[in-house]
Amino acid sequence: MINIKENEKLNILNHSCAHLLAHAVKRLYPNALFWVGPTIKEGFYYDIDLGDTVVTEDDLNKISKEMKKIVKENKLIKREELTKKEALEMFKNDPYKLDIINSLNDDEVISAYRQGEFIDLCRGPHVESTKLLKHFKLLKVSGAYYKGDSNNKMLQRIYGVCFETEEELNEHLTLLEEAKKRDHRKLGKELNLFMISEYGPGFPFWLPNGMILRKSLEDFWYEEHKKEGYEFIKTPIMLNQELWEISGHWKNYRENMYTSQIDNQLFAIKPMNCPGGMLVYKNSIHSYKDLPIRCGELGLVHRHEASGALSGLFRVRNFTQDDAHIFMREDQMEEEIIRLVNFIDRMYHIFNLSYHVELSTRPLDKYIGKIETWDKAESILGNALKKAGKDYVINEGDGAFYGPKLDFKVEDSLGREWQCGTIQLDMQLPERFDLTYIDSDGSKKRPIMLHRVIYGSIERFIGILIEHFGGVFPLWLAPVGINIIPVNNEYHLEYATKIKEILTENNIRVSLDDRNEKLSYKMRESISNKIPYTLILGDKEKNENLISYRIHGSDETITMKLDEFINKINTQIKDKK
Repeated sequence: MINIKENEKLNILNHSCAHLLAHAVKRLYPNALFWVGPTIKEGFYYDIDLGDTVVTEDDLNKISKEMKKIVKENKLIKREELTKKEALEMFKNDPYKLDIINSLNDDEVISAYRQGEFIDLCRGPHVESTKLLKHFKLLKVSGAYYKGDSNNKMLQRIYGVCFETEEELNEHLTLLEEAKKRDHRKLGKELNLFMISEYGPGFPFWLPNGMILRKSLEDFWYEEHKKEGYEFIKTPIMLNQELWEISGHWKNYRENMYTSQIDNQLFAIKPMNCPGGMLVYKNSIHSYKDLPIRCGELGLVHRHEASGALSGLFRVRNFTQDDAHIFMREDQMEEEIIRLVNFIDRMYHIFNLSYHVELSTRPLDKYIGKIETWDKAESILGNALKKAGKDYVINEGDGAFYGPKLDFKVEDSLGREWQCGTIQLDMQLPERFDLTYIDSDGSKKRPIMLHRVIYGSIERFIGILIEHFGGVFPLWLAPVGINIIPVNNEYHLEYATKIKEILTENNIRVSLDDRNEKLSYKMRESISNKIPYTLILGDKEKNENLISYRIHGSDETITMKLDEFINKINTQIKDKK
């Protein structure tokens, strides 16, 4: 799925269409006031104050018709440049525009774009005429607080998308429909994977099938990390304020942390696992020969997210990071980063996820340490990627406050991008926590440290996988891999029960549908439950000790000997195909 914001032509087209939307709304609702109408990766939106009038999904058709009228009118779109004084006069009756204008410097040239009777503040650029905006679709309407602050007024946000051709628009809309079908919140409920309760907004509950899926991912994570020489730890969920002051989180992340008073001392629930990892390292004396130390933790963290930002498993308030910290000598840095990049590549390949890498550099404001140290760290990360044979792009100013990082953006089966893995090079926390190792000459040296995740968080990664696979998980992940349906319980249930026992003995996750329902009904349910294999057992199978199966998504029925089927399934599970 294309990222419209990063495509120059589509970016201009969609921002121009946001103005077209505002123009139509102003005609239909003369008292309407407008905040901002930016391009986003899915298209565009405009935040609108309509007073007491509420726009619903049903009203979008009326607005669309007015937009099409303006398109046919072929209004030229012209840029006008204003002084701050002129802009204040032009928009004197619009408090939202006045707020924007007053935030600008007095000598700043302010641009606005006019189309017919409508004019709006904007830096541009725009297309030349409204006639170029005919291939659009308004998608939905929702609420949005002014400036994103829940203390401010709730505005109405109308979303839309625009393309150069009708064919491109229809292709995009088809992908959006497919994305709706794959929505992990919808499938999570249907497949009995997870739930969110009103008693804990942002705190997921894992249901039986979800726990099977989750444990499969955790087991795989441990297996692969053992191959890479990792050791494993578990650190406390609450630690006192002093620790978070040492780490820098108290100053830089305090507003996102949950706290509690214990024995007249302030404690914080950990938003990150790193400080606990520092204490584990400090628990022992280390020699240069011990390094690198690769230390992994599936650590539960809590972060305060605004209620309006919560979204299924994608944005939650507690989640398990697949964290690891690598402590190393300076001469080991490049080798460890290359090794880690290759490890992440192998992990994503298993899930058929492609990706690209971004090098995120020093933030402008919130960072710790010297700029020279940051520059050196950024250079090391870039050189390691080149030697690993990986292309990357620079993401200016998006590093963590303690160091630059590599961000791995995975692409799912619909072409959507997701932020998952990171490698963060940290030359700051070892200093803050006074971490040392004994060098070959007996002197104390400061280790270099890597923070890294691969899944990112287990919760979010599961959400991505649900949508990536559309709920039809590979056999090794599927909560139920095989569903057995006897054609007639009276004649075939005993044989079906025997097959289930044999498959279970072979560590294959299997269910038996022994309800007294029609075969066609049970088949439909097996399909709707997205079970990879459905076995249909009747007279032929019972008499000849065979099995017949259908793969999810196929109408073909395949018959084979039971031992051949077991070998096939075991190989598929082992190879994680």
